[in-house]
Amino acid sequence: MASSTAYSRPSKPPGPSAGDRRGPRLAKELGKIEPKKLGIGLVAGCCLALLTYLSFARLFAIYSPVFDSSALVLRNAPPATTTVPATEATPVEQKTEVEEQKDVTDPEADPNMANIPEVTRKDEQEDPAATKPAASATEAKITCDENGVDEGFPYARPPVCELTGDIRISPKEKTMYFVNPSGAGPFDANGEKKIRPFARKDDFLLPGVVEVTIKSVSSAEAAPECTRRHDVPVVVFSVAGYTDNFFHDNTDVLIPLFLTTAHLKGEVQLLITNFKPWWVHKFTPLLKKLSNYDVINFDKDEGLHCFRVGHLGMYRDRDLIISPHPTRNPHNYSMVDYNRFLRRAFALPRDSPAVLGEETGATPKMLIIERKGTRKLLNLREVSAMCEELGFTVTVAEAGGDVRGFAERVNAADVLLAVHGAGLTNQIFLPTGAVLVQIVPWGKMDWMATNFYGQPARDMRLRYVEYYVSEEETTLKDKYPRDHYVFMNPMRIHGEGWPAIAEIIMKQDVMVNMTRFKPFLLKALDELQE
Repeated sequence: MASSTAYSRPSKPPGPSAGDRRGPRLAKELGKIEPKKLGIGLVAGCCLALLTYLSFARLFAIYSPVFDSSALVLRNAPPATTTVPATEATPVEQKTEVEEQKDVTDPEADPNMANIPEVTRKDEQEDPAATKPAASATEAKITCDENGVDEGFPYARPPVCELTGDIRISPKEKTMYFVNPSGAGPFDANGEKKIRPFARKDDFLLPGVVEVTIKSVSSAEAAPECTRRHDVPVVVFSVAGYTDNFFHDNTDVLIPLFLTTAHLKGEVQLLITNFKPWWVHKFTPLLKKLSNYDVINFDKDEGLHCFRVGHLGMYRDRDLIISPHPTRNPHNYSMVDYNRFLRRAFALPRDSPAVLGEETGATPKMLIIERKGTRKLLNLREVSAMCEELGFTVTVAEAGGDVRGFAERVNAADVLLAVHGAGLTNQIFLPTGAVLVQIVPWGKMDWMATNFYGQPARDMRLRYVEYYVSEEETTLKDKYPRDHYVFMNPMRIHGEGWPAIAEIIMKQDVMVNMTRFKPFLLKALDELQE
């Protein structure tokens, strides 16, 4: 591969050629000029040169376009010495030392494309918006995406606002001051726009999410003074809700954060509301892969942070699904890109499963996720023994709080088997081409099984096998008579809403019929050999 010449410079120094020797002649002419006139001329010439330099430096200042999706572009923030409306110099945010997080052994790592999946490299290089000049420092733009409903998908997405211009964030006041002389934008009569920056529009959850106000102000003088200036974009978001459930950690925070920031290649500042120190610590490897800077606790910070570009809220798609979209996903990321991002962040070595066959002699590895609460696989030992008889090397483990450790176990497997539940989210660590086997409990669970785990598996380029338990394989038969609507009309459970689903369907255990289940295990084995 030819090396990039994007930053190459000619080796020939500027100036006249070696044969153009005008120095001696100039010295003779200068010798004829009176010393007093010569001094005045030199001073005037120096002043003229200085003015010319300043003019051209201002004209050719370097710009950094980042939000090409909505024609919002960012001019690099002025250096710390630039005059700002503060009583003292405002420091510029410094990068966090994260060298220890670099994936030096990652077989997919590309030193020319830090943090970004290779499959998007061509699109980003050819993106014409990436070469557009930035908006002027005084230009203010705000765009809010509030149309987050897709046909056939019941969970609406909350609003997300992108801003460019003079943005001053006061975490203490829960306010983003937006210097907006025209007053134009999606503001109410008070010149405000209020958003709860959580990536799931759930009426039950949203009241617990810190509300942030975008306040339009007429001039820089009307806004509070900066105490800290940042030369990168900012994303303000919440980690409230169902976090600490691995499914929701990904669907409501990590995947939306990837979708919103991955194209910035780490040059972004994260401000987190509803700050949970344990959650931030748990996912530090991923946060450091997305941002080169320490996260800011929006709930406790006392400073006044100034930016040129900002997001309030995050873009999201469906659960464990990333699809092309002109505004939510202008860089055409996919779940395969997210998988690659995770492998880099955790330095997971396997990108593909074992190649089976007589020539290789490879033994397929299966990981069975054990559940200790609800939806237990009651005959787990029997299932494990059959899998070993079929030629699998079987490991049984329960997903815990050690995300990196369990990610390594999953990445080492060729087949992941589990009963429907958050543990199946760990499919995101499987090597591309591996097999996911989902055991679906009783209760007309086909929509949830397919949309939450089945279709995502296909989008991740995994092979997918699903097994639906019968009435005889669920412990619900020991609790309800066979003429109960749980068996006669299970859709009635769904009609009663999530409380009924959680109380009935989600609290059953299963005991699979081994004769009925065996062909599905053989299918998983066959999938690995295709």
